[in-house]
Amino acid sequence: MGNFKRIDTSIDGLCIIEPKVYGDNRGYFMETYSKPEFEEIGLNYEFVQDNQSKSKKGVLRGLHFQTKNTQAKLVRCLKGEIFDVVVDFRPGSKTYGKWEGVILSEENKKMFMIPKGFAHGFLVLSDEAEFSYKCDDIYNPGAEGGLKWDDPEIAIKWPMENLKKEELITSEKDAKWPSFNELKNTEIFTEL
Repeated sequence: MGNFKRIDTSIDGLCIIEPKVYGDNRGYFMETYSKPEFEEIGLNYEFVQDNQSKSKKGVLRGLHFQTKNTQAKLVRCLKGEIFDVVVDFRPGSKTYGKWEGVILSEENKKMFMIPKGFAHGFLVLSDEAEFSYKCDDIYNPGAEGGLKWDDPEIAIKWPMENLKKEELITSEKDAKWPSFNELKNTEIFTEL
């Protein structure tokens, strides 16, 4: 068995990756990516860009996508804890408009492999969180798109037991994304 376990979700192509962690009294070691080992578990990506962000509790980023230079992403939480969410926007997908969420944390060390064609976002649950993602295409600021994070038709169950809606911190841009109903009859992606 390799250093990565693939756990498929209810959405085709979307999976959680559990890395093998080697720990002792000094701490731990783990691989976070290995192209040959990812290929062994059916994940064939050429990553070309790495990103990292730091956010405080209550920050909600997303839900983002790119209409051109669409990106597959391998995401993980380096510090703290987040609730990571995606919505399937792939044309013709049997799970079109469905969402999936997973807790990613420095403790569980899980990663989320998100194929092209998904809107993506996360909510910070810990006092602060550092978040990292590998992308298989470059960021294109002219092709930014997004989905309203609290769209009632999508009905994401954000874990907000310790947060009130008014305590959420979003960017001005993220607060203005359109609803699923406004997006669903348009051709969102020019390439997939």
